[in-house]
Amino acid sequence: MRPHLTKRVQEELDTVVAFFRNNYPEARLFLVGGAVRDMVMQRPVSDLDIECFGIDTKTFEEAMRRLGAKGVGRSFFVYKYKDIDIALPRTEKKVAVGHRGFEVRLAKDTKEASRRRDFTMNALMLDLGSGRIVDHWGGLEDIKRRLIRVVDPVTFTEDSLRVLRAMQFAARLGFRIEERSRELMCAISFEDLSAERIFWEFEKMFEAPLLHYGLFEMSRVGIDRKILGFSLNRRDFFKTARHMVRALKFVDTQMRPYVFLYVLSCDLHLNPQKLCERIHTPNIYKKVLKFQKCVPSKISDRFLGALSLRFALRQWIGIYADDLKRRAVELGIYESRFDPGIRPADLLREGYAGKRLGEELRRRIRAAVRERFGVKEGS
Repeated sequence: MRPHLTKRVQEELDTVVAFFRNNYPEARLFLVGGAVRDMVMQRPVSDLDIECFGIDTKTFEEAMRRLGAKGVGRSFFVYKYKDIDIALPRTEKKVAVGHRGFEVRLAKDTKEASRRRDFTMNALMLDLGSGRIVDHWGGLEDIKRRLIRVVDPVTFTEDSLRVLRAMQFAARLGFRIEERSRELMCAISFEDLSAERIFWEFEKMFEAPLLHYGLFEMSRVGIDRKILGFSLNRRDFFKTARHMVRALKFVDTQMRPYVFLYVLSCDLHLNPQKLCERIHTPNIYKKVLKFQKCVPSKISDRFLGALSLRFALRQWIGIYADDLKRRAVELGIYESRFDPGIRPADLLREGYAGKRLGEELRRRIRAAVRERFGVKEGS
């Protein structure tokens, strides 16, 4: 079995395999991690990680030098050859606080090396010599059952980020967390996580196609309470999940990263700025969400027209509700903003200035919106 790769990456992989076969025949190369999982699931394979068994540290470093690979983590035995990470198999033991506080040693065999992986689906290994998959932890069966299951409870708890990874994997793959794994995750604190690492995992979820799966597991393992500061009940989950599904169907591509926080804040009446602060988003998230209006219970053309003064409604996340996209297209405000044709320069020539200028400008803009869109609800 071989992964389906782009021509360029396939050529890079062939170069690495041929290099070791011709120069270090005692070495055994295994493709590891998410690439094998995605290959099994027939998903696009992007990042490649190779572990090299059968040679010592000195020989490996010599091989990397001859190949032209660059060291990106010497203490972790990791090198990069173009788009491929190549490393010696290793074990990791927590010895200090923080995600760098690990003692790293060489692993003796494939089972020992794969034990450090977070989930069984990510512990699969593809033997690049024979083409066979090595599965020490039942990852293939878990993929069939669409389960996220912890490999080793002891090593798993050494990095709390793995709980957030489970959340974003659920949203990306449509998997559910296995029950014993969920119980383990519920007992883990996130106090050791840096702001950057927290947002990194949320960002991956925001780009995922199945936000409601991420929402579900976020609540099941207590991320909502421990990080976001609220607890999602059953009724709110179903409402919010339904809106997230619709939003991803109708919202413009460039607005997709903001859907999760928008729907969450609107449906649960939460402050989006505070949500952003809790997961340490870049300022662009606060800026975008600041101008996003929640969907009102009754939606008039006048409301849509007033909103289109700010931006074309394709940029409004609430466009998923009811039949709003069609209505916005018919009103001519889906692709472009509404221009009321009122210019401050015209009012200046009429003699308005200062406070009176601002008041008159707002009055005429409101009048233009009323004239163009009327006041009838749901029209």
